[in-house]
Amino acid sequence: MAGPIDSAVDHVVTSGTFNLDGGSFDVDNNVWIVGDDREVFVIDAAHDADAIAAAVGDRRVKAIVCTHAHDDHVNQAPALADRFSAPILLNPAEMVLWDMTWPDRKPDAELADGQTLSAGGIDLRVLQTPGHSPGSSCLYAPELGVVFTGDTLFQGGPGATGRSYSDFDTIIESIRTTLLTLPGDTQVRTGHGDSTRIGDEAPHLEEWISGGS
Repeated sequence: MAGPIDSAVDHVVTSGTFNLDGGSFDVDNNVWIVGDDREVFVIDAAHDADAIAAAVGDRRVKAIVCTHAHDDHVNQAPALADRFSAPILLNPAEMVLWDMTWPDRKPDAELADGQTLSAGGIDLRVLQTPGHSPGSSCLYAPELGVVFTGDTLFQGGPGATGRSYSDFDTIIESIRTTLLTLPGDTQVRTGHGDSTRIGDEAPHLEEWISGGS
């Protein structure tokens, strides 16, 4: 029997490239579709608009929510926004990265820390977690016990901070003060790779700090 997470969260893996600082890297991205059988949010519109649209089906898309604006997370945001007549939501601190991919198209509305987004009976609370990028955001669904972390927290540690507009000390502080304060059994749905739990990652914080960026 499907649980509340299974019935409220769909998952699509798409493949493409991440491009920044003159480098291009092959990546697989997790795209999360959250809501019910009537309306949903699409979190991080990556690489393959047709595959994402197929997973959405005939449901209403309330918004394309971007955890951050690296090109592998937003390269299909305008196409899907137009296809579903849905707004694109992004923290304004991400505009320096957004403009690298979409200089002639702006997001439709801002994500702000503490804001609540609702679709299909699911509330997503916006948690601002800078570090991987200036305005990285996570999305916490308390009733599901799930947090969508983009590239801020992965199974095994924090997101990368070795490229422009990122900072290791900042991401560690975001994880320490915001994500690791969530209940330990909170499921972590990441931007790439496998899911994890807050309680599985919390014991390793000091190891990450000593390891540096």
